[in-house]
Amino acid sequence: MAHQLTEDDIGKTVVNANGESIGIVSAMQHGTAHVEADPGMTDTIKAKLGWEDTDEDTYPLQESAIARVDDDAIHLRDDLGGGHGTDQDMGRDTGL
Repeated sequence: MAHQLTEDDIGKTVVNANGESIGIVSAMQHGTAHVEADPGMTDTIKAKLGWEDTDEDTYPLQESAIARVDDDAIHLRDDLGGGHGTDQDMGRDTGL
């Protein structure tokens, strides 16, 4: 189910399937939430979400990556890695 994010979601924490904070929604542009990544977030997680380094410090959040939205946070799906479960697999290009 797609989740329609709005300006009201700016400031919400984005958490992975393990409940760990990976960033915060800092802006909405053309209907897409942009997430400012936590400085400690690993490149592996960025890659799983399809986030590439850009000139800016924010990354677009695809609605298909969202499991649910509540009053305080946006929770990501747990199957973003394409079914691979090990750290070694996470480094591979999964086509996301």
